[in-house]
Amino acid sequence: MRYTYGEYDGQPFPTPDSLFPSPDLVEFILQHGEQAMDSLENIEKGDGTYELIEAMIAEGLMERDPGTGKLSLTPKLLRGIQHRALLEIFEGMRQGTREGHPVLDRGRGDERTDGVKPYQFGDPIQELDVAASMRNALRRSHDEAGANKFKLPLSIRPEDFDLHITEGQTDVAMCLLIDLSGSMMRWGRFYQAKRVALGMAALMRTRFPQDTLDYVGFYSLAKPIAERDLPMVMPKPVSMYDPRVRLRLPLAEAMANEQRIPQHFTNLQLGLRQARQVLSRRGAANKQIFIITDGQPTAHVAPAGEMGEAADSAPGNAPAPGSEMLYLLYPPHQRTVSATLKEALRCRQQGIRIATFALIEDYWGMEWVSFVEQLTRLTRGTAFYCTSENLSSTVIESYLSGRKKKSFVG
Repeated sequence: MRYTYGEYDGQPFPTPDSLFPSPDLVEFILQHGEQAMDSLENIEKGDGTYELIEAMIAEGLMERDPGTGKLSLTPKLLRGIQHRALLEIFEGMRQGTREGHPVLDRGRGDERTDGVKPYQFGDPIQELDVAASMRNALRRSHDEAGANKFKLPLSIRPEDFDLHITEGQTDVAMCLLIDLSGSMMRWGRFYQAKRVALGMAALMRTRFPQDTLDYVGFYSLAKPIAERDLPMVMPKPVSMYDPRVRLRLPLAEAMANEQRIPQHFTNLQLGLRQARQVLSRRGAANKQIFIITDGQPTAHVAPAGEMGEAADSAPGNAPAPGSEMLYLLYPPHQRTVSATLKEALRCRQQGIRIATFALIEDYWGMEWVSFVEQLTRLTRGTAFYCTSENLSSTVIESYLSGRKKKSFVG
């Protein structure tokens, strides 16, 4: 390795923050997703932002497709965004909530550390330190016999037992359910949800690498979100404003022609189903779902015939027996509530803990709190009611502290 020495020019040494792109540019990308990237692609030479983008490409923070000119974020920039999001979240957290990580289940194994401790009833006997226990028994026998003698045969009592000190090794499989419905665009809700999702990835990668994190976005449908795609994801635009909506269509058709259906509804039931399926493939000792949402479900999936569509369908157009139908219902319908709660109960029955983070900016939005209460009671989960500004610190604190009580934040 070669070193080159020169005269110090008086300029401060670069720090990770100084090498990172402008926070304003990152915020612009997170707030507008694909639209932001499209606008950056169309910036002409001579603009200061164009020079900044070229510098980011040179530093490996962005990539430009040579054929189409399309810009994309590199893994290096994604890691930087996640790290900065985590630092900003920690700045707003209360002191004393930044450490710890609850062990709900001891996990699949323990790791021995230095030292021993006396046996207590209920301790795992496989951690018995035989040598230390024998020394304790000999010492006690000597004390009882006196005059440098031992009582034979040697008796061993429970108070002689010493156990190896172990550190519980546990892992958590987390699925973050993010509401992509149209209302999430208001009050900066989705921007804050995206921030906490990025910060969670950085936290788990650096502090709890044994944990896993998956993302699922739910709207009129639901689908997993890849970590690399998260900065570009945006809520679905509102495409209809009717005061009363009663739509249904086969689920398979809706999934095959997603762009042709209204996407701004809230299908928490399908989101929970997707999360349950994702977590079923994880082998972690503890599994949990964090739900970030701002309203009551307005869409669900059910077997064909639930609401009588077979009876009012024209001959030849009736849904196939056994197929599932997608229902988009506004105002919210009790059938949607019931279907969502049934899916939440399935998650609970599979040992998945559910925490709901309800975004409430105004008291006029409190009417759907009763649904959150039902969900929480049914699953014996946790509910947090907070504003979008408090969302990030609330989610991170819940993950670190394992808080299990309903709370109002803000």
